[in-house]
Amino acid sequence: MSLKRTIITLGITLAVAANLGILTASTSIAEDAITAPATKSIGTSSTQKTELVPSLIVMNSDGATLKGDTLTLTSISNNSILFADRPVRSAGHALTTHLLEEWAQGGSFEKDPPNATVSVLNKDASSVEDAVVVLKEPKLEGANLTFKVDILEGSLARADGPASIFIDIIGMPRTPRSFAGVARRTAYRGAWYGAAAAGAAAAAYDRPYYRPYYPPPACGYYPLPPC
Repeated sequence: MSLKRTIITLGITLAVAANLGILTASTSIAEDAITAPATKSIGTSSTQKTELVPSLIVMNSDGATLKGDTLTLTSISNNSILFADRPVRSAGHALTTHLLEEWAQGGSFEKDPPNATVSVLNKDASSVEDAVVVLKEPKLEGANLTFKVDILEGSLARADGPASIFIDIIGMPRTPRSFAGVARRTAYRGAWYGAAAAGAAAAAYDRPYYRPYYPPPACGYYPLPPC
């Protein structure tokens, strides 16, 4: 059988298989305990929410001032951005009011307040001011949020533009709580989206011998006909 006839026959076979539902456009494979080993845990339903462990939290506001031991964030955003590395790399968001509960009694930050970098652009984004602080005792009044802070370095004396507050969780002191993961309450109530790279890595790990189908080239180097 000639190469051209082989390619035509293969194309017809694939088309028929696709129409019968044997293949899909994404060449997806139904996952079970054989094709995707260890993706489900014993005793855990498939609908149970994954417990993601945040590593970085970002709050945004229209401005920030730092006077004495008080940080004021004006027009704080109603939602905060969350990033996680475990158990999969993900990004999501949660209500800022839910996040602030982490400083309440029994919360992750009650006894171990986190460090944060407050970064403020000037109005035309030609420069930036930043300060590193320890965030304590949040208080939300209307659209403005204040923290009592310990200033570790930096100043916001010339800051007059929008601000972002990067809350470092991965760098918190190593305590039993930090090993277990902090801000879990906020993470559980947030909306999360897995990173494509993480999904691809997980798929490669679960199916190390699976390779997607690629049709043979119609032309190229010998013995194929020239393109």
